[in-house]
Amino acid sequence: MITQEQLKEAQQRRDALYHYLDIDTKKIQVEEEELRTHVPDFWEHPKEAQAQMKKIKDLQQWIEGYAEVAKAVEEVELAWDFIKEELVEEAELDSLYADAMDKIEKLELRNMLRREEDKMGVVLKINSGAGGTESQDWASMLMRMYMRWAEKHGYKLSIANLLDGDEAGIKSCTINIEGDFAYGYLKSENGVHRLVRVSPYNAQGKRMTSFASVFVTPLVDDTIEVKVEPALLSWDTFRSGGAGGQNVNKVESGVRLRYQFTDPYTGEKEEILIENTETRDQPKNKENALRQLRSILYDKELQHRMQEQAKVEAGKMKIEWGSQIRSYVFDDRRVKDHRTNFQTSDVNGVMDGDIDDFIKAYLMEFAATTE
Repeated sequence: MITQEQLKEAQQRRDALYHYLDIDTKKIQVEEEELRTHVPDFWEHPKEAQAQMKKIKDLQQWIEGYAEVAKAVEEVELAWDFIKEELVEEAELDSLYADAMDKIEKLELRNMLRREEDKMGVVLKINSGAGGTESQDWASMLMRMYMRWAEKHGYKLSIANLLDGDEAGIKSCTINIEGDFAYGYLKSENGVHRLVRVSPYNAQGKRMTSFASVFVTPLVDDTIEVKVEPALLSWDTFRSGGAGGQNVNKVESGVRLRYQFTDPYTGEKEEILIENTETRDQPKNKENALRQLRSILYDKELQHRMQEQAKVEAGKMKIEWGSQIRSYVFDDRRVKDHRTNFQTSDVNGVMDGDIDDFIKAYLMEFAATTE
């Protein structure tokens, strides 16, 4: 059975959230923002209207999230009083307490995600490293891990582009994950992931090390202003590969976008290349590719802002081979994050998408330095 100290801690953390989230002010803000939607011509400007409704929704989510926490703690308080009269079982009290603490921790974690981009969806790109089939298989395992994570959290996901491996696995893939705070959570995954295992592709049964890189950028929507110069754009079309029916290989539905980007801060030039084969509709694929381009350009601006902060730079690791952020050692049943030193022996759970503890450890340690 929980102790009185545990009950007191839950009450204190609930009260702290009320203070940090400034719930009273948010309630007033919702009323004020809703008044703006009552003007006669509100929906005549769809883009501005959409942004306004999103602002209201964001505020309401914090209010509703805190209300859930307050209700859960209140149920623990009532059960605590009732247990003295033997109206509640100890197991029920412990269950209510666990539920309340889970809600508290989730809201505390979300409260760390205060940057504008944290609320957005995410574009997640995985590239296999050197090593042929072994690293390509590892890349496909990571792809499955993130897709399972997204599904468990109720996010909408779509595969924007997929390049199959030579024999097994994938060479690269781009996944769009849409939903509140998807980027805020998955920004912790940006970097090189290292796998150590006895390879099923090695006849001698040797232990092998493979690498795959994960790149994470915010998925921008129409409410975010990002300038794209049409004169710097060029398009190619190609036939989509893989399964999907007779039409897929006959029609040039795949699109390849090239954008000649010049960094406004350094003057460096680079060509941004994006391929999209998400649908059989070429115009839709073009639209999706442009959205990814806007996400990349938005992320470049974010990276510049972050580079201006010395504290952030000190806490970051470069994304390059040899500076892996996490190691997955299958033989030893261990997954360890090298930035936070958090580790677990539940390798199967992690590969099945249970990475929330790694995300939480990262945010607890680094979120305060990225404000």
